[in-house]
Amino acid sequence: MIEKYSIRTDLALEDKERFESDHVEVQGVSLEEKYDEEREIKVTTVKIETENGAKIMKKPVGTYITMEAPNMAVPDEDYHEEISKELAMFLERFIKADKEDYSVLVVGLGNRKVTPDALGPYVVDNLNITRHIVKEYGKYAMGEENVRLISAIVPGVMAQTGMETVEIVKGIVRETKPDLMIAVDALAARSSKRLNRTIQISDTGINPGSGVGNHRNAITEETVGIPVIAIGVPTVVDAATIVNDTMENLIAALESSETLRGVGVVMQGYNAAEKYELVKELISPHLNGLFVTPKDIDETVKRISYTISEALNMLFLGGHAHNQEESLI
Repeated sequence: MIEKYSIRTDLALEDKERFESDHVEVQGVSLEEKYDEEREIKVTTVKIETENGAKIMKKPVGTYITMEAPNMAVPDEDYHEEISKELAMFLERFIKADKEDYSVLVVGLGNRKVTPDALGPYVVDNLNITRHIVKEYGKYAMGEENVRLISAIVPGVMAQTGMETVEIVKGIVRETKPDLMIAVDALAARSSKRLNRTIQISDTGINPGSGVGNHRNAITEETVGIPVIAIGVPTVVDAATIVNDTMENLIAALESSETLRGVGVVMQGYNAAEKYELVKELISPHLNGLFVTPKDIDETVKRISYTISEALNMLFLGGHAHNQEESLI
């Protein structure tokens, strides 16, 4: 039963949806949804509470918050500012800044030279880095009272460095001793409608490259020794997903046809995972490793990276002022 659910996605929300579409209840996993009609932001919280739930979902025990905003791909500065404020509120839930010199290390995962994978490096480019200034001159040099010590690193990818990202990060943590790590990475989605319109936050760390089948060692509290919050935005889907979505539309069209209805009924007999596996067989071997991204990915990734970095700047530089009652928390 579990093995058949092998559709590739980094989003816990999509894993949960896949089971629900086949009317399979996953014990130890809860889902809560909230929707802000005015801002058109839907927030889904998936909590994996047991080891059994983690095994079935193939994701660690923890909390996964998914913020879906269809207009996030649109160049509307005011709307992106709203998203930044909301994102800052969600991140605040995971942060326990219980000391004066609370220090945060932001890790921009990905390859700067591959645009769909450049989200992490771009976020770091837009961050207000404060650790060196605060250590040298004190917090008041920043003009804010609640400034945190922010440091950042773009470790590159293994092909560039010859090192696992977790090896680089562990060395930095050992030397600089931050209290928290925030890892930012591009993700893969199951649904093309979520590309560049969704932000996932989790308190479970991250597996770089897992969404595209390129598994690297995990960056988690267990591997680096400090809590790790992951922020991700899906920027790619695999070819099988697009063909599968097309096939779903074809089935719907067949069912509305008098002469071809029988074919549609036969195809409807397959569950979502079986259809996906069938599509993978049909398009192999040439398209199985193909990942697709929107044509305006260059400007979109830069815009979303700025939205995420602004949320972090609001949160850590004392400028985060947002009405708790307006939030979707």
